[in-house]
Amino acid sequence: MAIIKAIVAGEREPQVLAALKHPRIKSSVAEIAQALTGDYRPEHLFVLKQELTLYEVYQEEISSLDTEIEKCLATFEPKTLDAPPTTNKKRRKKPTANHPNFDLHKSLYRMTGVDFTRIDGLDALTVQTILSEVGLDPTRFPTVKHFTSWLGLCPGQKITGGKVKSSQTRKVVNRAANAFRIAAFSLTQSRSALGAFYRRLRSRLGAPKAITATAHKIARLFYRMWTSGGQYADPGMDYYEQRYQQQVLNHLRNKAHSLGFDLIAQPTATECVS
Repeated sequence: MAIIKAIVAGEREPQVLAALKHPRIKSSVAEIAQALTGDYRPEHLFVLKQELTLYEVYQEEISSLDTEIEKCLATFEPKTLDAPPTTNKKRRKKPTANHPNFDLHKSLYRMTGVDFTRIDGLDALTVQTILSEVGLDPTRFPTVKHFTSWLGLCPGQKITGGKVKSSQTRKVVNRAANAFRIAAFSLTQSRSALGAFYRRLRSRLGAPKAITATAHKIARLFYRMWTSGGQYADPGMDYYEQRYQQQVLNHLRNKAHSLGFDLIAQPTATECVS
């Protein structure tokens, strides 16, 4: 932006313009100066000036909108006046492009008394989107099944003649459901229990079904916190993997028992040496 503003102001010297580069830019001053060497045609400069003016106007309007949103959130009756509890969960060092210029996380916690961002995949913007759709009263959904059904995240039940014809989820137009799906997709590289859950389903069912199933799981955790006011603690990726291995082992043991066999564990290398 500093380079663009300098060009609009009349600066043409490549070395002077390149010296205005952001410190985090990896390209050298010489490389940027070479890229800025050229013919500054008047019609292109005019268009650049218009685009810069429009960008600054939009930024001002976005800032005004953030101020209005902050005022609107302040009108809700607070559930707590405390600050959100501290957590070991890593948060973004740099806010996303759409993040408001006020502490949205604190405002949402004051309104609900629950820190939904403790659930992996949910940030303050995602929680705001969900709450703007479902409201602040969880009693509108008697059970978690009602909640996930309304979101269109639970398996469908198309039954004809006593036979299940399709278990595909219903197609609904719901911003909250989309927010849960985005949260699920963001767990692709997450070293959490939910991240491990998503990756295992993706390897077996494919990404679309894994995203929906993980979004369903996140929605259930959201509803549990929403109704109970409790907190969520991530058990960790290792915990999930150990639990999955135990489930597989129990299934094999039961299968062997039904066939008249016993499942015997092989001794480890350490046990053999001892």
